[in-house]
Amino acid sequence: MAGRVQDRVAVVTGAGQGIGRAVADRLAAEGARVIGGDIDAALVERMVLELQKTGATVVGVVGDVTEPESAKRLVETAVERFGRLDILVNVVGGAKNARIWEMPEEAWDHTIRWNLRSTFLCTRAAAPHMISQRYGKIVCISSGAREGTPWTAYYAGGSAYSAAKAGVHGFIRDVALELAQYGINVNAVAPGPIDTERTGANLKELDRTVEYSPSKMTPLGRLGLPVEVANAVLFLASDEASYITGHTLPVTGGR
Repeated sequence: MAGRVQDRVAVVTGAGQGIGRAVADRLAAEGARVIGGDIDAALVERMVLELQKTGATVVGVVGDVTEPESAKRLVETAVERFGRLDILVNVVGGAKNARIWEMPEEAWDHTIRWNLRSTFLCTRAAAPHMISQRYGKIVCISSGAREGTPWTAYYAGGSAYSAAKAGVHGFIRDVALELAQYGINVNAVAPGPIDTERTGANLKELDRTVEYSPSKMTPLGRLGLPVEVANAVLFLASDEASYITGHTLPVTGGR
């Protein structure tokens, strides 16, 4: 049987590890031709080699998509290699946390840049190609943090990250309206606490040591897995979600 995104051309940012890698794996398993971007060359090389072993068609691109040239190059690689761009998944994000009365401007600016600027630049680069073919699926990674994250707020401070991920939600709401007439769906997935290489150890330590911990405050009582986020992205990137746009889908364990 053909996969749910069979022969679609998909660009995934932050594809070297964590949620981005899970998304690249999931789309490839469902038949997409994947262009995976990451700032870490070693992670890109590993992704390409491992996915090629599964028989997937995959291209790796190294670059910092908070810079317009890198974002444009990532998108243009897809078009040059495969003649079109069907799916864009904006995963790049992160945070430099601090309590609001202690947060340096650099930490605030860096967090907004990671999460919002990268999403803007890649979406801007992809939109003309999708408009010309009158088809496209754009999925951005927001976060349950857009509503505030108790364990971060109580123990570290996370206003910049929450603001950035709320910004992603607002971004997709407007861009969905702008692009609807061209047959392009624009949605977001909002993960809760996810056990990734970068954040999993810290989240598990909070579960062991503090009252307001991720698993204790999540109704399902556990951390999520990257593949569980990737499954939601796959749905929104597929034609099964053809009548959904401007929506942020929580994958938060009920929080």
